[in-house]
Amino acid sequence: MIPGISARRRFKDLNEQEILALAISSEEDDARIYRSYAEMLRADYPDTAAVFDGMAREEDEHRQRLIELHRARFGEVIPLIRREHVAGFYARRPVWLVENLGIERIRAEAEAMERAAEAFYLRAAQASQDAATRKLLGDLAAAEAGHQVRAGELEEEHLDGDAREREDRKAHRQFVLTWVQPGLAGLMDGSVSTLAPIFATAFATQDTWTTFLVGMAASVGAGISMGFTEAASDDGELSGRGSPVKRGFASGIMTTLGGLGHALPYLIADFWTATIIAFIVVFVELWAIVWIQSRFMDTPFLRATFQVVLGGALVFAAGVLIGGG
Repeated sequence: MIPGISARRRFKDLNEQEILALAISSEEDDARIYRSYAEMLRADYPDTAAVFDGMAREEDEHRQRLIELHRARFGEVIPLIRREHVAGFYARRPVWLVENLGIERIRAEAEAMERAAEAFYLRAAQASQDAATRKLLGDLAAAEAGHQVRAGELEEEHLDGDAREREDRKAHRQFVLTWVQPGLAGLMDGSVSTLAPIFATAFATQDTWTTFLVGMAASVGAGISMGFTEAASDDGELSGRGSPVKRGFASGIMTTLGGLGHALPYLIADFWTATIIAFIVVFVELWAIVWIQSRFMDTPFLRATFQVVLGGALVFAAGVLIGGG
C-alpha cells in the first residue's frame, strides 16, 4: 500500500457478492451492539433490555436470510468485508462511547442506527446502474425499514406506558445523583467560596492581573480538591450515586468554572470595568444555581433564592470589606 493512500474500497467498486457479504457482516455487528446494550441496561432497565434482546434476534434472522441468499447465489465462502473496509460506509458509534449516555440517548442511538442503514442502502440503490444490484440494495433498505417497524412493535410489547415512565424516572434520578448533585455542589463551592479571596484581592490591590492570578489559583485549586474529595467520598456501590470518576469530574469541573466565571473579567486592564463585569457574572452564577436547585433538586424557588443569594451576598460583602479595609 502506498503511504497516505487509503486501502478502503469504494462502494461503487464492490460486486454483488461483496455487497451481500458487507450486509451480512453489518447485520452481525448490529446484533452484537444490541446485545451489548441489553446487557448494559439489564440490571437497571430490564424492560428496555428486553427490547434490545428482541432487536438482536431480528438482526440474527435477517443475517441468516442473507447467508442463505449468498449460499444460493455464490456458494459457501463469504468474503471477509466489513464497514471499515469501505470508504463512505455509515459508521457505528463504539459501544464504550454510548454506555455513558442516558437511556433515552441509547434508545435514540439504536433508532439512528436503523435509519442510517436504510438511508445508505437507498442511496446506494439509486446510484446503481445494474438491475440485479439495484434490487438487492432495495431489498436491504426494505429490511432495515422493517427493523424500525419491528422495533416499535417490540417497544409496545415490552415497554408499556408504566414501564417506560418507571425507567425514565429511574434514569432521571440516576442523572441527578451522578451529574447534577455533585456538579451543583461544585458550582456552589466554586462560585461562592472564591468570592471573598477574589474581591478582597481586587479591592486591596486594584491590580487586575494580580486579581486574575489569585482567582485562577483559587478556582483551579478548589476544583482539584472538590473533584478528588467527591471521587474518594463514595464508590457509589451502596449509595447508588454512580461512578465516582464521573461524579469527581462533574464536581471538579463545575467548581473550577464557578470560580473562573468572576476571575476571567480581571483579564481586562481597567479595574472598574473588570469589577462591574465580575459583579454581573456573579449575579448570573447565583441565579443559575437557584435555577438548577429548583429544576433538578425540587427545592422551592423562594427558598433556593434566599439561601443562595443571601449566602453569596454575605461572602461577597466579606471579601469587599476585607479588601477595602
